[in-house]
Amino acid sequence: MAKIKRGDQIIVIAGKENGKQGVVLSVTGDRVKVEGLNMVKKHTKANQATGTTGGIIAQEAALHISNVAIFNATTQKADRIGYQDIAGVKTRVYKSNGESVATTK
Repeated sequence: MAKIKRGDQIIVIAGKENGKQGVVLSVTGDRVKVEGLNMVKKHTKANQATGTTGGIIAQEAALHISNVAIFNATTQKADRIGYQDIAGVKTRVYKSNGESVATTK
């Protein structure tokens, strides 16, 4: 089960994008797409039926989930996620300070 969800602010901890931050666009299995990170060029063919033009477009490629960590805004560092039962509701909390995780959607 992935503890990182769509809309979370993350920081890359390994790879060519190390140290960069962004917002998670999607989580698929063990891969995440992050806004503006790991950009690749894709060659597209024109299609008259759908009205799309051909060319080279830049888009985000997926990163492995082990290469990213959630960003804790209060400590300004990467953090880990835990779960707590607060008032009968299962909520995600930061392991370092116990604060609840706020997502931006």
